Amino acid sequence: MDKLKMHTKDAADVNIEAIAKLFPNCITEVKDPDGTVRKAIDFDILRQELSKDVVEGPAERYQFTWPEKRKAIRTANTPTSMTLRPCREESVDFDNTQNLYIEGDNLEVLKVLKEAYLGKIKMIYIDPPYNTGNDFVYEDDFSQSVAEYNQTSGLYDEEGNMILDNYTKNQTSNGRFHTDWLNMMYPRLKVARDFLTDDGVIFISIDDNEVENLRKICDEVFGEQNFIAPFIWQSTPGSNTGTDIKIVSEYVLCYAKHSTQCTSLGKSTDDEERYTNKDDHFSKRGGYLLNKLDRRMTGQHYSEALNYPITAPDGTKIFPGNSEEKQAHWNWRWSESKVKWGIDNDFILFKKNPNNQWVIYFKQYYKVDNNDNPIVRSVPYQNLVLDVEGANSARGTQEVMELMGAKVFDYPKPLNLIKYVLKIYNDPNALILDFFSGSSTTAHATMQLNAEDGGHRKFIMVQLPENIEESNEIHRYGYRNICDIALERIRRAGKKIQDELDAKAAEGDIFNQGESRKLDTGFRVLKLDTSNMNDIYYRPEEFKTELIADSNVKEDRTNEDLLFQVMLECNLPLSAKIEVQKIEGKEVFSVNDGYLICCFDEDVNEAVITAIAKKKPYYFVMQDASLSSDNVADNFEQIFQAYSKDTIRKIL
Repeated sequence: MDKLKMHTKDAADVNIEAIAKLFPNCITEVKDPDGTVRKAIDFDILRQELSKDVVEGPAERYQFTWPEKRKAIRTANTPTSMTLRPCREESVDFDNTQNLYIEGDNLEVLKVLKEAYLGKIKMIYIDPPYNTGNDFVYEDDFSQSVAEYNQTSGLYDEEGNMILDNYTKNQTSNGRFHTDWLNMMYPRLKVARDFLTDDGVIFISIDDNEVENLRKICDEVFGEQNFIAPFIWQSTPGSNTGTDIKIVSEYVLCYAKHSTQCTSLGKSTDDEERYTNKDDHFSKRGGYLLNKLDRRMTGQHYSEALNYPITAPDGTKIFPGNSEEKQAHWNWRWSESKVKWGIDNDFILFKKNPNNQWVIYFKQYYKVDNNDNPIVRSVPYQNLVLDVEGANSARGTQEVMELMGAKVFDYPKPLNLIKYVLKIYNDPNALILDFFSGSSTTAHATMQLNAEDGGHRKFIMVQLPENIEESNEIHRYGYRNICDIALERIRRAGKKIQDELDAKAAEGDIFNQGESRKLDTGFRVLKLDTSNMNDIYYRPEEFKTELIADSNVKEDRTNEDLLFQVMLECNLPLSAKIEVQKIEGKEVFSVNDGYLICCFDEDVNEAVITAIAKKKPYYFVMQDASLSSDNVADNFEQIFQAYSKDTIRKIL
């Protein structure tokens, strides 16, 4: 049996393998200080392969950099052995929900999730710290002292003298201010990009403090060609900037994984109210607009074939231009055969104007085109968000207060703004990730929009458990960190939304057809923690024999803790269906209807192994020392060869 890694992949190793496939002649070997031989890239040969002219060293070229940017890139690539532990007592509908709430530092969480969710997220929305000076809580070991910054910033020469050009500039404090923020954001965006589907998008809220820097790092991470738009919204009635100009707007930047594949992006179907006219075809075609069938043409756009008479209901011959005689430069929009079809199928309408002249119209229906084919009418969204009611920070604060009974967040994003963003990416089944989830407005908006349009969107929220100050009113109710409040908000919001849906159904609401839909308003809570495995699992050479424990699993970890780490190792979503069975008295986990089967109990005998093998799982995982005897171990492979030889067997 193979042994599970129980840690994430090293991104640098993955990249080396990719380069090896393209340029095998660039692969060499190096020896680590401990004598381990590993693959490496010969960059001199790779440069020759990639370009006739290599731009490096002092050569001038366009680039965006800052102190410790290379370290930020390495941080994104560094693997992690941390894990996510399920917390049933804080979850809602744990066994059935498809939603996740994850507590922990988002960079580590993203690394833990990456392999299992690679290319599976349709949409990411994040509201990161705006870098206003008091909202920076992520500690990635990038913060520098003044002395350290001076060494890397280019403000001083080798002897420690300030370069003259910098003498009058306030770059020491300002540069460090931006540097810390960039080093925090860059690795998170770099890792997050790999989560997106090929047609996926990311929306990022930001204000004027870092919008330029955010554009630059996103251009680098996602590609400038994949920039979609900056959505501008009025967040506040205005803030005093010390000048006569009040700043009332913020931004939501939108980037795509591959802009050419974003077929679901940027279309709204909220214009149905314009189709106000109804006829006998309403159930199939919807309402309709009236458009004049004729138009005046000039030059080469005029067609003699489209200037013909149409017979009105009273027998009058009508030419384009409301005339009973042929006029130059006037055309019908449709051919004679199309008009005949339109009259026969009630797509043409004859009306008289105040001058008692016949005017001929064609009907533009909401649900079908002018060939009677089903369509969905759509209009592009604008990047200036002006018509969204309640999309301001004050409303966001009020929404949380109404649910929680106290003001607990300063200016959370308003519900309608996030719903607007969700509608821009028009996929009712999207999996949505927010790894700066804060008050969990994204989770609230996802459930609310599902209730409104019948969608089945699912969410993954990630949040660092920032402590709440004791002066905050909510502290006296027992909430100690942001995650406590956010979880309670999702619970209350989910119940409120479902209750409202039930009430509409009871009233005979047409959309619900008198029967309430059961929304997924639950969520599985998982918390970031150190590995489930003892250090001996990763560094056995550092341990003496007498210190080796009987098990390589930490004593405080449960079988369900191990299961969730194994699910990630097997690239299964953490929302996968889990069933617990008893086989010969042993606890056996079946994930996704037997795709993965795990047993972590001790003293597992041949009867248990045989029963599991007969279920023919794709994966089977157990602990290394779980088998009850050497005889069972000897027969293990023979049992699987007999009943399920294709099952992939792994051990912890």
